[in-house]
Amino acid sequence: MNIDPENIAAIVSLGYTQEEARFLYLVAVHSGYFVPRHFLVSSGAKWGKRSTQFAAKLESRGHVTWREYDRTGGVYHLVSKTIYRRIGNENLHNRLRHSIDFIRTRLLLLDFVLANPSYAYLETEQDKLRFFCEELGILRTALPAKSYEGSRLTGPALRYFVDRFPLFLDRTDSSLSPVATFSYVDPGQVNLARFANHIHAYLPLFRQLGDFSFLYIANSSAHSVRAEECFSSVVKAPLEADGSSEVLRYFQLRNAWELKKYGSLSTNDIEWLKDAKQRFHGERFDRWYQAWTSGALAERALRNESEQMRPHRKVTFRPWVLAASRNEDALRRQGTKLHGEANSAERRTMKTKTTTQEDATQTPDEAGGGDPAQ
Repeated sequence: MNIDPENIAAIVSLGYTQEEARFLYLVAVHSGYFVPRHFLVSSGAKWGKRSTQFAAKLESRGHVTWREYDRTGGVYHLVSKTIYRRIGNENLHNRLRHSIDFIRTRLLLLDFVLANPSYAYLETEQDKLRFFCEELGILRTALPAKSYEGSRLTGPALRYFVDRFPLFLDRTDSSLSPVATFSYVDPGQVNLARFANHIHAYLPLFRQLGDFSFLYIANSSAHSVRAEECFSSVVKAPLEADGSSEVLRYFQLRNAWELKKYGSLSTNDIEWLKDAKQRFHGERFDRWYQAWTSGALAERALRNESEQMRPHRKVTFRPWVLAASRNEDALRRQGTKLHGEANSAERRTMKTKTTTQEDATQTPDEAGGGDPAQ
């Protein structure tokens, strides 16, 4: 990944080392939450003085809070407004308090990013809009979006890619457009309902792409097979299918609906037709439909016409399971131990130095010491 050196320098100026600053940048951008072992993975350090000093430094400056959660253990939350502001991401929601499910998702997401540092991640909403809209020429209407209430002056705000799951580019073949790799992070949900909703939301964008890949990131392989089956049914099979058959089916179902032959349509037909209206819209399809219904365009001619515009694409699905998940209980215990050691180190430090350099130059609110949810 390419991290702007200015962002690292901005965090270093707060009294952190280059290594610590790089880790804090990754936490701020990708997760907002971390456990002590994440720093050890990032830095290559072992449990001991360096990791303990880092934890004490974070807590003494009010840049993180530590909370204990059922089934998740102790978790650090990066809440400092100063750090987010210094890297130009003051409005990131990572610094706000979240549900347990969200926290577990972000911890697993950070595991993935730390395990795959070489990927060219599209980190921010603007990065993604720039790539898909400016570089690939895809309309914003095809992007996954969510509307948020705004003020009376600004009105509702439309935000894109709000899930913020890892999305990166594979530029292995420089002669072709980079291949986008999307993902979904499953921290251990009981079923695949959210996963299905997620890939449905991305379908309009998937249809605009050539080759692309999809990663199912999880802390267990329990749902991997079912997730791949779901992805194949909703995404892969339709996109790699015979495009002419899809158009013909759309015309047949559309014609039955317009003639009010509702009894001939199953629930699946109606759902499929609703989705197909978004896929096959525009003057070209309307012209073909009118010609087909009038008999001026035979089925073979329709197949020939529609097959010529079918994109040839390769869609791949890969599961990624956290290798360390089997040792989570031991890691949590170690993390709690490190937190306790950090607090002891902090208390020893505070006996001789009651204020830090940052405290002397910033207000408590700017230092991020308060709870952002209050």
